[in-house]
Amino acid sequence: MNTTNGIFSALSDEWRTPESIFKALKKEFPFTLDPCSDGQNAKVGRYFTRAENGLLRSWKGETVFLNPPYSEIKKWMAKAYGAARDEGAIVVCLVPSRTDTDWWHSYALRGEIRFIRGRIRFSDTESNAPFPSAVIIFRPTEFALKSF
Repeated sequence: MNTTNGIFSALSDEWRTPESIFKALKKEFPFTLDPCSDGQNAKVGRYFTRAENGLLRSWKGETVFLNPPYSEIKKWMAKAYGAARDEGAIVVCLVPSRTDTDWWHSYALRGEIRFIRGRIRFSDTESNAPFPSAVIIFRPTEFALKSF
C-alpha cells in the first residue's frame, strides 16, 4: 500500500506508475511485458510478480515497461541493460534521477535519458515524490547509431 508517508519511509519501495506517464510512453512503445507487477497493478497483459522474479526470467525480444522496486534498482537496471544488449529487448525504465549513484553511472548513462520536468505524483499517493524522475531507454545494439 502506497501512501504519502510511504514516500518518506521504508513502508514500501514500489510506486504505482502514474497513468498519464504510462499512456504517453505507450504511444511510442508497444509494451509486451511488465516484469515488476504486484499482480494487480500490471500495465501490460504479460507480467511477472515478485514471486515469479522477473530478474530471473528472459525478456528476449520483449518491449518492456520497467518501474522497479527502488531498493533493488541496481539489479533491475543491470537486467534492463543486459536484456537490451544480449536479448534484443527494448526496455523503458521509470526511475528516480539519482545522477550521483553507482547504478546511474554504470547503467543509466548507457541508455537514452529523458528527464521528467517537475516531481511526479505516483498513483495512490497524496503528494508529489520528493525526488526527480527520469525515463531511461535501453535498445538492442542493432538500434545503435553507427559511423557512416
